[in-house]
Amino acid sequence: MSKSNNHMRSALKSVRGLGAAKEGVQHWWIQRVTAVAMVPLLLILLVCMLKLATGDHAAVAAAFKHPLFAVLALLSILAVFWHMKLGLQVVIEDYVHTESVKIVSLLAITFATFVVGGIAALSVLKMFFGA
Repeated sequence: MSKSNNHMRSALKSVRGLGAAKEGVQHWWIQRVTAVAMVPLLLILLVCMLKLATGDHAAVAAAFKHPLFAVLALLSILAVFWHMKLGLQVVIEDYVHTESVKIVSLLAITFATFVVGGIAALSVLKMFFGA
């Protein structure tokens, strides 16, 4: 005796496949997880960077050679850029109504996020490995 939930959908919506995409919840959760992850990561990184602000180049280089500091920096970069991409994606999907502009914008944001995030991550790795 299960009741169908399709009583709110018209026949036209059913034919066109309009309705919930069922992807928004996962997107919402990932954005919340990255936001929560950024709080301790960025606070710890901020405290470390403030301590290094008075140091010279050698002190900063030595800090980035420490595995824990490098991992913290890499996790922060990952969380920040992933969160940024998700947030910008939502804004574009909600407010850009021309399909071609929407697609180009989403591709540009994805590309820019990977390029800039990749450069940031490579910078940390370069300092860690001392290259």
